[in-house]
Amino acid sequence: MLIIYEVLVARGHDPDALLSAEALADTQAQVMTIEEAKAVGFSGAQPDPKGREIRLIAVAPRDAQYVQRRLEANDGVQSFRVHEVET
Repeated sequence: MLIIYEVLVARGHDPDALLSAEALADTQAQVMTIEEAKAVGFSGAQPDPKGREIRLIAVAPRDAQYVQRRLEANDGVQSFRVHEVET
């Protein structure tokens, strides 16, 4: 199982700065655009109807709370939804 965070990036913020290099290294999380996610088999991701920037973050369940706390504390995150995906 994987946990997927569907993150709506706040306007004017860098979508590549959602997680620090340290957080990415600690969790092995993958940050993807919708196109990148579809290319690796995540078919349910859809673009935002209002054209806002979305990133998908895939992480193992053991690291999900760590990633969630980082997203909650990041000003560049407007909102996020959590999905569980069977692998």
